[in-house]
Amino acid sequence: MAKSLFIAEKPSVAQEFAKALKQNFSRRDGYLESQESVVTWCVGHLVTMSYPEKYDEKYKRWSLETLPFLPEEFKYEVIPDVEKQFRIVSGLLNREDVATIYVCTDSGREGEYIYRLVEMMAGVKDKKERRRVWIDSQTEEEILRGIREAKDESAYDNLSDAAFLRAKEDYLMGINFSRLLTLRYGNVVASYLGTRSQVISVGRVMTCVLGMVVKREREIRSFVKTPFYRVMAGLALPGDKKLDAEWRVTPDSVYAGHPALYKENGFKEKKEAENLICILQKIEPQIAEIISLEKKQEKKNPPLLYNLAELQNDCSRMFKISPDETLKTVQELYEKKLVTYPRTDARVLSSAVAKEIHRNLQGLTRFEPCRQFAEEILASGSFKGIGKTRYTNDKQITDHYAIIPTGQGLSALRSVSERSRKVYEVIVRRFLSIFYGPAVYKKISVTASIGKERFFAGSRVLVDKGYLAIAVKETAQNKQDEPQLDAGLFEGLRKGSKLPVKGYEIKEGETSPPKRYNSGSMILAMENAGQLIEDEELREQIKGSGIGTSATRAEILKKLVNIKYIDLNKKTQIITPTLLGEMIHDVVASSIRSLLNPELTASWEKGLTYVAEGTIKQEEYMTKLNNFIKSRTDGVLKLRNQYNLRQYFDYSAQFYKNSKSPIAAAKKAGTSVKKSAGGEK
Repeated sequence: MAKSLFIAEKPSVAQEFAKALKQNFSRRDGYLESQESVVTWCVGHLVTMSYPEKYDEKYKRWSLETLPFLPEEFKYEVIPDVEKQFRIVSGLLNREDVATIYVCTDSGREGEYIYRLVEMMAGVKDKKERRRVWIDSQTEEEILRGIREAKDESAYDNLSDAAFLRAKEDYLMGINFSRLLTLRYGNVVASYLGTRSQVISVGRVMTCVLGMVVKREREIRSFVKTPFYRVMAGLALPGDKKLDAEWRVTPDSVYAGHPALYKENGFKEKKEAENLICILQKIEPQIAEIISLEKKQEKKNPPLLYNLAELQNDCSRMFKISPDETLKTVQELYEKKLVTYPRTDARVLSSAVAKEIHRNLQGLTRFEPCRQFAEEILASGSFKGIGKTRYTNDKQITDHYAIIPTGQGLSALRSVSERSRKVYEVIVRRFLSIFYGPAVYKKISVTASIGKERFFAGSRVLVDKGYLAIAVKETAQNKQDEPQLDAGLFEGLRKGSKLPVKGYEIKEGETSPPKRYNSGSMILAMENAGQLIEDEELREQIKGSGIGTSATRAEILKKLVNIKYIDLNKKTQIITPTLLGEMIHDVVASSIRSLLNPELTASWEKGLTYVAEGTIKQEEYMTKLNNFIKSRTDGVLKLRNQYNLRQYFDYSAQFYKNSKSPIAAAKKAGTSVKKSAGGEK
């Protein structure tokens, strides 16, 4: 009897497939079997790319003469620690009674790569039918739908090509550039640190991220605070109240176009602010006339749903947990059927899911913290039109839609950590908020004239909470949600009102340095090709292929911390470079500066997207990659700038003199990176 073979990425997922199939499975060594089916699993990667010495023993010794290393055919090998499971999976793939193979690894580029490597190494016969199961959650209905609608595996050949190219790219850049820069500059770094040797670990993505961290730190160091001075007028109101209004320059002002201005509402020097007050005090009578008074409503729509980057950013800010910890947490929630697939870049629903969204909502009526809101949404029917809103858009979805609660598996919440429950509630509240109306604000703007000068005051008051009633407080509020002035001050005012001026004052402010990245804002900056864009709607407008992917960004940050190139404060999640990290940055800046360019790194990622879409062929991409590595290698080999680096190292070292033995810390880090110089991301 012909059987179907289901291959999952890990044992727990295989178990869910077996449950969904509802067949009488028997447990075997490394797989489950019934009369109709066999279910087995990988344990993550079973196969990996071979190190250069497997091609030729000469590559075992690092040497400039063997660079660049650009093999025409790549070698792969089974990972020794999981060889037993590989043999089991390989045997099952080649069983005579297996007619159909269902690929059930994670639905994405990496999951596709894991299976294709196993199939390649197992030498599976072409006559077997291969079907790709693509699911968005591990609920029984979704698994059965995925099996029922499974496409021929060949439909994912372009995705497979992109996956193989990504691995080759990281492998070739990591090995070639790590060896090249270590051989050319390692001794210079080691000499400065007083160590015997120093490996310089380089990667396509991680070096770019290091550059972003170092650049921001140096911007902060070079920042010079600039004071500025604003002029305020106190306008008398009935009931002994006072309205503080701020001066701004206008075309009729005596300061129009004046070089002393700081922006439109201040001065660079205090004496100029004092001079303006002198001019104002000479105006008779000291009366301010209201020349305009505007009242209008402003609406703030619920934010889009979570993708992984947005969730990592919020969890970093609210719970002070790293992106890696957030990913682990949401992955656990996914495996317990509580939420949909986490490694997604999309922030919207698919039209198919929107049609069935009432099922998710009905399930959430059993989630006590948000039960009331789910019931209100179902009772009002607000969910019925969600497919025609900005929260549903098939064109904005590549692999998976946004992270949302399934409405199932709620009993599992008793077995997860308190942190996992908090993250789940954040996801639920963001999801439910899209079914509520916008938050509505009443905005009042007043313009007053004192002679030719203009003063402005305003208030912004929340009059209808809308979705803010359900949204998590920390993510819903920001500075613009707070009223500027008590709205009661404006009662009774109208155009033409004349108010006595009670006096003037100068308010001093100063410019602020750029903010350091925290782990969450770094993830967002990576998603947006190096731009830290805090406005949510603007981020969505310019969104494209960023640096790394939703599946790899957390791991990249974690690696930079592990090799001591950056520090991550666990309490605040603030990221800073280490001395060693700054030295590595300067080595790269002096040799292969383009590796620090976020736009270039993002363009490589965009190229992989084009391969996955079938827009360009893998041969074209590979030619470009080989040419890039060869040209950069040739360029470094011509350089003779090793000893010029010391001046840059000295510059960085001065900022670490007050820390606990920065040189010793860098020495310690120097010994920890030796195992990481090859195949970096």
